[in-house]
Amino acid sequence: MLTRLIILAFVIGVILLQQQAELPKLIWVFGLLPIAITAWLFWQYESFLVVATGRILLLIFFMGIGFFWAGGFAQWRLADSLPQEWERRDVQVIGVVASLPQNSDRSVRFQFNVEQILTADAVIPKKIMLSWYGNRQTNGNDLRLPVINPGERWQITVRLKRPYSNANPHGFDFEVWALERNIRAVGYVRQSIDNQQLNPMVNRPDYWIEYLRQEIQKRFTLTLSNHTYSGVLKTFATGDQRVIPHDQWQVFTRTGTNHLMAISGLHITLVSSLVFGIFFWLWRCSALLLLYLPARRAAVVAGLIAAFGYAVLAGFAIPAQRAFYMLAVVAIAIWKGSLTSSSAILAWALLLVVLIDPWAVLSPGFWLSFGAIAIIMLVTMGRIGQLHWLNGWLRVQWAITLGLAPLLLVLFQQVSLVSPIANAVAIPLISLVVVPLTLLATIPLFDFMLPLAHLVLSAVMTFLYWLSDLPQAVWHQYAPPAWTVLLAVMGIFWALLPGSLGLGFFAGFPARWLSIFALLPMFLVTPPKPLAGELWVTVLDVGQGLAVVARTKNYSLLFDTGPSFGESNSGDRIIVPYLRGEGISQLDTMIISHADSDHSGGALSVLNALPVKMLISSLDETHPIHQSINNYQCHDGQSWQWDGVQFELLHPLIQSYENTLRKTNANSCVLKITTEYGSIILPADIEKAGERELLARARTILPASVLIAPHHGSNTSSTAAFIEEINPTLTIFTVGYLNRYDHPRAEVVERYRNLGSEMLRSDVDGAIFLRFEKSGLSVETWRSLHQRYWQ
Repeated sequence: MLTRLIILAFVIGVILLQQQAELPKLIWVFGLLPIAITAWLFWQYESFLVVATGRILLLIFFMGIGFFWAGGFAQWRLADSLPQEWERRDVQVIGVVASLPQNSDRSVRFQFNVEQILTADAVIPKKIMLSWYGNRQTNGNDLRLPVINPGERWQITVRLKRPYSNANPHGFDFEVWALERNIRAVGYVRQSIDNQQLNPMVNRPDYWIEYLRQEIQKRFTLTLSNHTYSGVLKTFATGDQRVIPHDQWQVFTRTGTNHLMAISGLHITLVSSLVFGIFFWLWRCSALLLLYLPARRAAVVAGLIAAFGYAVLAGFAIPAQRAFYMLAVVAIAIWKGSLTSSSAILAWALLLVVLIDPWAVLSPGFWLSFGAIAIIMLVTMGRIGQLHWLNGWLRVQWAITLGLAPLLLVLFQQVSLVSPIANAVAIPLISLVVVPLTLLATIPLFDFMLPLAHLVLSAVMTFLYWLSDLPQAVWHQYAPPAWTVLLAVMGIFWALLPGSLGLGFFAGFPARWLSIFALLPMFLVTPPKPLAGELWVTVLDVGQGLAVVARTKNYSLLFDTGPSFGESNSGDRIIVPYLRGEGISQLDTMIISHADSDHSGGALSVLNALPVKMLISSLDETHPIHQSINNYQCHDGQSWQWDGVQFELLHPLIQSYENTLRKTNANSCVLKITTEYGSIILPADIEKAGERELLARARTILPASVLIAPHHGSNTSSTAAFIEEINPTLTIFTVGYLNRYDHPRAEVVERYRNLGSEMLRSDVDGAIFLRFEKSGLSVETWRSLHQRYWQ
């Protein structure tokens, strides 16, 4: 038990380090020596109280070791970074394609290991991520993507910047994702006559593996051309989840079966067990081999090698690492002939994962995988009697769904209610039929297995699609407060304690019904809201674009939906997670200021995810967003009041729509929101002509406390007369990090500075939170509230 507590203390130390705004100086690790010495001295006494104190000090010591272990890792990795002076500058390098290339409509994306820097005095990291954009053909329509293969050595010219993440509540942090994978710069390949392949294959094991994974995918593509779920089978074989289409991922998410798409403990344990069984049987057939080595030991080695091979073939991602480490602990225990408890195996696997990858504790998969295994152990180990296999299977599915609910609500603000049914059908069919057939098909002579695997998978997917389309398939909820989650976890643990062999919730362990009261706060405690007359505004960090959420006591409005990002968009990645995390289950109004993709790119995703009562925009009737919902044209004079807060559209004039040659920027919807405690203007992308129009007809209502800078701070807007009339106390620039337009322009920033306006930028400050309340205007930023050392 003490060993397990020490491991837990070490992991807690690692978790604490990942919450720090700054890294500690490693010299401070020597401060742990007095704690260790005191713990050892206390251990020499026979007094229970003194020994217990010594054990507590020992745990504190190992917590500190975990803290500084993670800190040392971070110091080492951050040392290989891109200097600011080399951002957005052309650098010629020689290196090797180090990962499976990911093709999109416009580019090929891949990891690149830099071997040599040819540009004089340039400094760039050793591992970078690049996009190589296609060349437009002579007909002007076709785009030819470069052909790139893992293991190739290239001489290329690149333009880089540091990894940067949009900073929003409930959003994905690309910066820490890149840090965990040691990707220290991102960028693209510049067109150059000097770009050339130097070697078709660099002989190194990791490059051979990546090349093998690519060859498997190519063979699967040829065998399964025009098969709907070929991407899923490629994922089972190579662990490359990027080949699964977005709509299929949504089905897996809604049915709670997305864990099956990760090469995790389930698949690796299956492969290892099959190899173990075959080797055990074959080894026992030879008396000579048995004299050399017992069959159980030989089978353990074979099973572990198979598990390692599959994990490596799948890219050795974190779920695969976790599964392999657990199997390694089991294998060591079997080899030594000693019985090891399940909790000890879990603890040692936990230690190995965190030792090798201290950033794993920030991954949702880390918590969900270890949580699921712990729950399975809790409901299956140390029970008296034996359940019927079906009853036991149902109990496990029910326990996992209940046990992971708090984590899923915190991480994703949703829980699949059909997950137990979906997993009860999908797990045996996929694990026992589809995966073995798919793995056999990775051997060239067994390609004929793929159509059969696809046939079985198609039947499973038909069932999952049906479950996904059920109206109440998913429970959506705001991210609950931490104390309610902790209380719920304690309640679930109490509910899952040993009881009778039936499935009764109240049977067995005394007073298990009390766990219901521990769960209630997680669902009943509601997030804070503005009071009547107050206004809360969140300017989301969507990069080079705009998305603003405005809330009153009973109503919510979304102004613009940010840009699209190739196959994804701001709606999916930023806006919907934020709205759900804040408890906004529907939008009363959505305004799309104009058709430019940096303002409308996420609209369809938002419309698909949440009910929207009314859409107001300047879009024409042929636009896809306009066709998906009843649309009202925005024009000056439209106004309404919510909870004592006034909303008014100031632009464009209704007759402006008659001019079909007018630019979309010129027709941008301009919204002013006024409260008793201050006001804000959202002018979207209006330019100088639009600003002059507003000055001519609406001068008296232009003054406002806060201004979202027109057109992201472009020099096409923010004329001196316009901003002087508004005279904002605060100006917000919504811009992308090192964007190609150089927004906001220096002369525009200087104009606002001369006016005395305070300025914030989304690329520097992240999401910006404004509260117009009785106490006045309060302003906070996400990067100041959520400071981390890697930012």
